Amino acid sequence: MLTVCSDTHSSEGHALEGRTIEAVREADAVIHAGDFTSTSALDAFHDVADTLYPVHGNADSATVRERLPTARTVEYEGVRIAVTHRRDGGPTALSLFGRQKGADLVISGHSHDPGVVETDEVTLLNPGSHAQPRGNRPGHAELVPADDGLDGKLVQPDGTVFEEFSI
Repeated sequence: MLTVCSDTHSSEGHALEGRTIEAVREADAVIHAGDFTSTSALDAFHDVADTLYPVHGNADSATVRERLPTARTVEYEGVRIAVTHRRDGGPTALSLFGRQKGADLVISGHSHDPGVVETDEVTLLNPGSHAQPRGNRPGHAELVPADDGLDGKLVQPDGTVFEEFSI
């Protein structure tokens, strides 16, 4: 399983709870789309995730920014994934970013609003924020291998699945 988180915004620790911490611990790999805020949060994610692919966000401290890239590309079960925190220009800019990276899936954060957008070229996924939803549903994403790609779901920390999708 691939678990996707974003926008932790914690000064102390990973702020994971419920199904979200279970999903991070169970995952083959974890992608974090930025805004840990502190090195404490980043280090805590490293402690609970076997394999972590993070990027930094706009609210991350200078120390976190020094340790993490702005963007990265990851392969998972034959699916090419481009990860960034945000791209000015919304879905159009994220789609362009994905095409430039040869990606099937683009993961971003920043808005704290979980959702999936299908475009002609690439699927856009924002897992939301598990810790500071800012008026949105708290969430993370879980993706598992399928016959023709990945099956995914957006999940609240209490375990409620609120959207399912395929890549």
